[in-house]
Amino acid sequence: MDPFVHLRVASGHSLQYGASHPAELVAAAAAQDMDTLALTDRDGLYGAIRFAKACLRTGVAPVIGVDLAVPFDDQRRSAQVTRMRDPRLPRVVATATSRAGWAQLCGLVTDTHLGGDRGRPVASRELLASHASGGDLVVTLGADSQYGLHIASGQPDLARAELRRWLDVVDPAQLVVAVTNHQAGGHGIGSAHQAAGMLAIADEHGLTGVLTNQVRMVERRQAVTLDVLDAARRLVPLDARTVDRRNAEAHLKSGKQMLQLAEHVARLSGRGERGAERLLADTRMLALRCRLDPRGDLGLGEVHLPEFETLGTTTEQAMAELRRRCEAGVADRYGAMTEAVRSRLDDELDVIARLGYVSYFLTVAEVVQLVRDMGIRCAARGSGAGSLVNHLLGISGVDPIRYGLVMERFLSPLRQALPDIDLDVESARRTEIYEKILATFGSNRVACVAMLETYRVRHAVRDVAAALSMPPNEADAIAKAFPHIRARDARKALRDLPELRAAGLAERRLDLFFELVESLDGLPRHVALHPCGVILSDSTLRERTPLETSFSGFPMSQFDKDDVEDIGLLKLDVLGIRMQSSMSHALTELGRTTGSAPDIDALAPFDDPEVYDMIGHAQTLGCFQIESPGQRELVGKFGPSTFNDIIIDISLFRPGPVKSDMVIPFLNARQGWSPPRYLHPDLEPVLAETGGVVVFHEQIIKIISVMTGCSLAQGDEARRALGDPAGQLDVKDWFVPLARGRGYSSRVVERVWHVLESFASFGFCKAHAAAFALPTYQSAWLKRHHPAHFLAGVLTHDPGMYPKRLVLEEARRCGIEVLGADVNLSGATYRVESLTMAEIPEPVEGLPDGRGWGIRISLADVKGISELDVARIVAAQPFTSLSDFWARAQVSAPLAENLVLAGAFDGMYGVGRPSSVLRHGRLTRRDLLLALADLVRQSRVDARTASRARGLRRSGTTPGHAADRMAGVQLALDFTEPVSPAELPVSSAELVEVPTDVAATGLPEMDHDERLAAELEILGLDVSRHVVDGYRDLLDELATVSSTDLLKHRQKADLLVAGVKVATQTPPVRSGRRVVFLTLDDATGPVDCTFFEDAQGPYASTVFSSWLLVVRGELRRTGPRGVSLRATGAWDLTELHQVWRERLETGASRRQALAAVLELVERVPARPSVPEPATSSSPEPAEGPGEGRTRAGGMGQRRVLVHASGFKQSPYADVKPAGVPASQAPRKLWHSSPGSSGR
Repeated sequence: MDPFVHLRVASGHSLQYGASHPAELVAAAAAQDMDTLALTDRDGLYGAIRFAKACLRTGVAPVIGVDLAVPFDDQRRSAQVTRMRDPRLPRVVATATSRAGWAQLCGLVTDTHLGGDRGRPVASRELLASHASGGDLVVTLGADSQYGLHIASGQPDLARAELRRWLDVVDPAQLVVAVTNHQAGGHGIGSAHQAAGMLAIADEHGLTGVLTNQVRMVERRQAVTLDVLDAARRLVPLDARTVDRRNAEAHLKSGKQMLQLAEHVARLSGRGERGAERLLADTRMLALRCRLDPRGDLGLGEVHLPEFETLGTTTEQAMAELRRRCEAGVADRYGAMTEAVRSRLDDELDVIARLGYVSYFLTVAEVVQLVRDMGIRCAARGSGAGSLVNHLLGISGVDPIRYGLVMERFLSPLRQALPDIDLDVESARRTEIYEKILATFGSNRVACVAMLETYRVRHAVRDVAAALSMPPNEADAIAKAFPHIRARDARKALRDLPELRAAGLAERRLDLFFELVESLDGLPRHVALHPCGVILSDSTLRERTPLETSFSGFPMSQFDKDDVEDIGLLKLDVLGIRMQSSMSHALTELGRTTGSAPDIDALAPFDDPEVYDMIGHAQTLGCFQIESPGQRELVGKFGPSTFNDIIIDISLFRPGPVKSDMVIPFLNARQGWSPPRYLHPDLEPVLAETGGVVVFHEQIIKIISVMTGCSLAQGDEARRALGDPAGQLDVKDWFVPLARGRGYSSRVVERVWHVLESFASFGFCKAHAAAFALPTYQSAWLKRHHPAHFLAGVLTHDPGMYPKRLVLEEARRCGIEVLGADVNLSGATYRVESLTMAEIPEPVEGLPDGRGWGIRISLADVKGISELDVARIVAAQPFTSLSDFWARAQVSAPLAENLVLAGAFDGMYGVGRPSSVLRHGRLTRRDLLLALADLVRQSRVDARTASRARGLRRSGTTPGHAADRMAGVQLALDFTEPVSPAELPVSSAELVEVPTDVAATGLPEMDHDERLAAELEILGLDVSRHVVDGYRDLLDELATVSSTDLLKHRQKADLLVAGVKVATQTPPVRSGRRVVFLTLDDATGPVDCTFFEDAQGPYASTVFSSWLLVVRGELRRTGPRGVSLRATGAWDLTELHQVWRERLETGASRRQALAAVLELVERVPARPSVPEPATSSSPEPAEGPGEGRTRAGGMGQRRVLVHASGFKQSPYADVKPAGVPASQAPRKLWHSSPGSSGR
């Protein structure tokens, strides 16, 4: 055993300071046969729990502390330094010695963070002393403490004075001096001379001296990574002045190496021959004193739930209260208590009581009631939907008895982990719920969960590029060229992906760059608020987790979701779901426009045939869970007709079932193409609903239970173990003899076992699917019966995978009129308006009829507008004229101009109406722009006049105010007189009078292309005309096929389609190859295209980087009403159109211009290549678990991940692809005028 103990160690959880993960540090210490290791991360305890768990696994004893900044004694110097991004303040380490010390450590970190500026924690001598006063913390002054800095600067008297100041407030037994010898030259920080000077003065004062190496990395080779982290932390390029290290000595050295350093320090300090031994012995003694027990001291494995008193009951009465609430729920849910309900309820309550989780269920029920009392939509998700207790308490809206859900998948006496109930709430009101929970339970019991954002490839590329002084635009282009993958896979992606090879990033001169990128993989960048996790604990919360303030002002644990569960804190996931907000908005609009809103929570038994007809026609765009290209294809083939069918559909369209090839056998049985095949007649009741195919986790549990005679709880434990290769062997040794003992033949047992080991880790939880199926049905019901109101909600809250422009197209296909932005009729959200039935074509087959309704574009979509601007405009509505708007809305001149260009004053002035309607001549948007310019000029004149008359200081309207408005500064000004918001009109026909303050000048109106360009630039939407219409001349010549006409063509027909890219996906498929799904919008509907690997080589770069595309492909029938294209090529429409226009402008005929375009289309681009290692053409295991390499047509060599079940998966499947998401497309790239390439 190596007796040396490193007492000052920073991991990667010292944000952008340490280069190694806690587990790597522990593994390295264990490899060197060290029995103890410390973790003293900077500014927090972010990595403490995972460090303790790693120690528990390896048998290394943990020591845990925190490295905090403290101010200089010179206040002026402290004030100057703390204004810096990363102030180099003195540091002090506090280390816990016991469970009480751990509580004090958590309190110290909490007080440091909550007592200062967010993100700049600075402790004080007094704060450290107060937490160390009980004798459970050790305070350590190291080389970078003010004491050490005085020694390094040759000021021993000041060092002695500093030491005395610490001794005045900290017991000498709790104060330690730590010396570090990084063999740096001279007498500076990390030098042997500094260490000797610190040790000598510590000896003078009778203080313990210990040796540390101030570890920041496991290995010396990681030193350059530290430089990049230092530069990234300080937001500066790499420079000798901006890095902290003077050499590469801050790694995890062996005890032998540390002994040599100790001898050097001891000689210089005058300690004598045995000085080094004494230094190392004191180091070990301190380590032994500070060792913590992960379970006994940190509380791993404990459970802490809110006290019953906070829930309005007592320990003695809690169980009776839970039963009373459940029995009351029986009357609401079932009408009467049946034997099946009573038996199930008794069983569940018995398990809850035995596990001591009564408080858990009462707490969650209390939170749900709080949410609903606030008028916020709330639904449960996850396996908790399988609990009857949850259903009766109103937590879950799905009947677990009706749909065959089992509680054991959620909770059983054999499960060690806390149950997990997740709540889906309206995303727009999630923070209101946090505030309510805090107010109800108190800040000593409630905190949010942290989320450590770690380096992936894009962040790593940007930070390395910045450190190396690369231009930001170049760094951004490189980053966006990568899909959203791990940083460690950067160079592998360069070899695998043709779009990266086409970008020229595989050059050898970039090897060092990408080596640095990969070195950052997984290291935490910064801490953020978890999007949904809320901790609910007893009143001792702050003794078990350190807190800091999140960006939005909520108290936040420094631990992530896994860590808080490991120390027994109840984590309730309150997920903000945009679809819940969308449905809430739809119901609000229904109440406003029709006088009443339906209760969509009372739609059971979910059997509306019109809803299922729409789903069966695959017209599900906008609907929860079933709108993606793959889901639309699946529902088209499946044809769900019951709520249980929706549950099955959602379960099938998950990575697990897709990977395990469950979909095709199910569809064959469902459609009668092949008879269901059951593994054994005893299993027919278990598998009947899915045609003999194992789809659900619950089916695995029941199969195990039926064939072995074990309980469902034991079956679930066996199912969980099947997900691990080692666990599979144990389960097989248990399962086979039990099944054989119950009379099943060896052949049957082997067949069933093959299914279990193949499908167990890939199935999907039926309870989870059932919880999802509820909002799926609700959203589909709203779309079918109230399409305008539903799509207004979707447009307002943007819950789906498609951009707003496609949702607007869907509205038009339903017969709903899209109404432009209007300063009098638009608000902060998309509003529904009642219209007279115009000559609008009937909706597309399968879509609902929305004629007679319109959707008004929201003001929030206008470029440059703020929430304050919107609120001011809405509060001042209605406006009588442009001049009235300018006077009262108080917006900037650029914003007012954008509103004019976007058509927001068209309705007020009759722009675009027939001339017979207008009394003062035909006005145009150009006339309005001229009038606005006059108003802006007059404002400047008025401001100068008022300033001269009253003086700048006394003036209410100053040149500065006017200049701000001209320059676009948005001002938070109150109106002179409060204006009551107008009653929102239901019909736009209410405003017909045209103001007379703008004169018609005869200027021509903006043409179609100019209007479209303005809409795209200002709204990001093509309201008046589809963007593809600008290319219609070429597309007609190319004979591209529209979405609505695809069904008219035969199977395998070779076609061209064109449109705006609205989605790209790379989902996992069983073959292990990367498949790219592309969705285009061509003004008649979505067109789905599939690029297999043979087509990706030459065209991947175009697919990911272009926004307007022409795609060639082979037509595929995907069900009675579904079609898609197997793509064979893709081209940038703007480039083809540029060639077309250039040929026409040079005098070529249309036939000649078309020939030039077709020449480009027929030419297959060269495949970019990169030197590849010689590898087999069949998948073979490579270094690392489950990795192999194979050859794919069009892509060259590529890696394959091989799962334990034998399933192969592309490492680029199920990740966000390269480029910018289609929903975030740059507005200027969506349209290009004729003759322009659009680049």
